[in-house]
Amino acid sequence: MAELGRMSVEEFKQAEKNPLVVVLDNIRSVYNVGSVFRTADAFLVKAICICGYSPTPEHRQMAKTALGATDTVDWIQFPSATDAVNELKAEGYKIYAVEQAEGSISLEKCNFGNEKIAVVFGNEVVGVQEEVIQACDGAIEIPQLGMKHSLNIATAAGIVLWKLSEHKFFAKT
Repeated sequence: MAELGRMSVEEFKQAEKNPLVVVLDNIRSVYNVGSVFRTADAFLVKAICICGYSPTPEHRQMAKTALGATDTVDWIQFPSATDAVNELKAEGYKIYAVEQAEGSISLEKCNFGNEKIAVVFGNEVVGVQEEVIQACDGAIEIPQLGMKHSLNIATAAGIVLWKLSEHKFFAKT
């Protein structure tokens, strides 16, 4: 790990994080949640809000995809995504649903700098709940060119978190 320039768990916990929070709205798959943890670790995400019936890191199968990221990324459980959104708003976050919605911002046009941002990812079948979208400050849409106009939540999280974190990478070069 030292040769790769990787941090220890303690160094990761102490590292400056992106002012970015992920909200998971009723995700069915433990593997999707685990994958989001791993991606959140890669991009120094501040925390993950696990909402509704989304599995938590205590689930025995989470380790298969999280590969230890549940030890590095902070998380908090909420009864609903609306509860998480309301709390994050009170903390000064701008909240965006990652959803194909009326008036959504295309991802390539997003440049939030160091603003405190939270992004909500929805259920694999029905997406982000309408009441949660209404509670958000807006929506972000991933442009897609093919026949299918949806992505697996873990894939969508990777794309969105990269875009919202890229300023951190390029600031170091």
